[in-house]
Amino acid sequence: MTVNQSIIQIHPSDNVWIALRDFEKGECIEKEQVKITLQENVRRGHKIAVSPIKKGENILKYGFPIGHATEDIAIGEFVHSHNVKTNLEGELNYSYQPKKISSIDAPPAETPTFLGYKRENGDVGVRNELWLINTVGCINKVAENLAKMGNNVLKASNFDGVQYFAHPYGCSQLGDDLEYTQKILANLIHHPNAGGVVVLGLGCENNYIELFKEAIGEYNPNRVKFMSVQAEEDEMEKGLELMQEVFDYATSFDREEVPVSALRIGLKCGGSDGLSGITANPLLGSFSDRLISYGGSTALTEVPEMFGAETILMERARDEETFQDIVHLINDFKHYFIKYDQPVYENPSPGNKEGGITTLEEKSLGCVQKGGFSTVQDVIPYGSRINKDGLTLIQGPGNDLVSVTALATSGCQIVLFTTGRGTPFGGPTPTVKISTNTALSEKKKNWIDFNAGKLVEDASMEQMTDLFFEYIVDVASGKKLTNNEVFGFKEIAIFKDGVTM
Repeated sequence: MTVNQSIIQIHPSDNVWIALRDFEKGECIEKEQVKITLQENVRRGHKIAVSPIKKGENILKYGFPIGHATEDIAIGEFVHSHNVKTNLEGELNYSYQPKKISSIDAPPAETPTFLGYKRENGDVGVRNELWLINTVGCINKVAENLAKMGNNVLKASNFDGVQYFAHPYGCSQLGDDLEYTQKILANLIHHPNAGGVVVLGLGCENNYIELFKEAIGEYNPNRVKFMSVQAEEDEMEKGLELMQEVFDYATSFDREEVPVSALRIGLKCGGSDGLSGITANPLLGSFSDRLISYGGSTALTEVPEMFGAETILMERARDEETFQDIVHLINDFKHYFIKYDQPVYENPSPGNKEGGITTLEEKSLGCVQKGGFSTVQDVIPYGSRINKDGLTLIQGPGNDLVSVTALATSGCQIVLFTTGRGTPFGGPTPTVKISTNTALSEKKKNWIDFNAGKLVEDASMEQMTDLFFEYIVDVASGKKLTNNEVFGFKEIAIFKDGVTM
C-alpha cells in the first residue's frame, strides 16, 4: 500500500486510487510520477480512476476485482455506483485449495497478562457484573426497575454494577425463533462477565422458566437464581432479595493476573466507509493474529459480508472438513435470501455507499480483513459458543445489533467494532468503537474509543497494533471503560426467522 497526504493506492495492480480528503473537479494529483486531473468532485473515501477502464473491464481494489465498469471510465473520473456493477450472481461451486499459513500461528516465547475474574468453570470475565435476564419481553420494565434498585443498593470495589437487556421475545414464538431466543438468553446466563445472574420469568410465556432451564443446562445455584413474577406478591422485594444473594456470590471474586490466551474477542464492522478496509479492519486483523499467536481466540460473523471474499477464508480452513463447513455457512445464508425472494447481493447499504463502498465484493474484501491471516479453526451455528482457540466463524447476519449480540453470547468478553460513519450502539459486553478516519474520532468523542485513521497519516501498522493491544489489555483489566459502558449503551437483539402467533 502506498500513501501520500491525499490518496492511497492499496495494491500495485489496482486501477483506482482512494481519496483521503474531499477533492474538487480540476484538481491535480501526483503520485510516483503519475499525474491525473480530476474530472469530477470526489469525496473522502471514494475511488478515482488512475488508468482508462473500458466498459466491462474489472475495477481492481485490494488487488481483487470489486465489480466491472458499466461504461467507459476515463482517467481522473469518479468511480462508484453510477458506473460500476457487482460481478456476483447466483450460487458458486467451491473446491478445496488450502494455502500455507505463515508463522503467525506459532506461539511467542512470552505471553502478556491482564487482570481478570477467574470463574469456577475455568472461564475468565473482564467485568464482574450482575445480569438480570428476562425470559419474555413482557417484563422488560420489571427488569429495568430492579436494575435501578440494585445499582442504588449493591456496591463494592470488585463489582461493576447491575445490567438488564430488554428484548421483545420469549412468547408467541415457534420453532427456530423460540430456540434462538432460548440459546441467546442461555448463553448470556453462562457468560463469564456475569458474576451472578437473576432470571426473571412472567409465568405464562412459551419460554417459561422450567422449559428454559433445559436450554440453560448445568448451572451453579449460588450464581443463578430464578423468579416467576406472577407467583410473587411483591416481585420488587423478592427480586432485590435474590440480587443480594447473587451479589454476595459475585463479590467473592477478585481480579487476578491471567494470560491473554484466556481472551475471546469478537470482530465486527458497521457503518463502513471507503477506509474501513484500509485502516480499522486491517488493524483488527493484525490484533487478531497477535492475540491468536498468544493462544487467544477471535470470532467473525456477518456472513452476507463474506460474499465475494469467502474464498480467502476457505483457503485458510484448518482442514477439508472445516472448508466444507465454510461452504455450508455461505450457501445456507444465500438460501435464506432466496427463500424470501430477496436479492442475495443487494448490499452495501445506503450509508456504506455514501462513505465510498460501491459493491458487495468491495465491502466483503474490506470486512474479512478483520480476521487477519490466521487459520480458520472452527465454524459454529448461530447461538452457539466458541469451543476452539484461534479464529472461529459464526453464522449470523450483518445487522449490527444481532451480530454483536451473537459475538458476545458466543463467549466473547469484548467486541471490537470498526466504523467509518459512527454509531452509539453497544452490546452486553464492552464494545470498543474503532474509527476508520480521524475526522470521525474527533467529531464523535462520546462514541469512538480508538482512532485507526492514523494509519493513513503518520503511524505504521506495527506501532498501531502495539498501541491497540495495550489498550485492549487495559480494557480487559478494567483500567479503562469503553464509551458504551460509560454512557449505558448496552443492548441485545435476537435473530428472527419465523411466525409470531
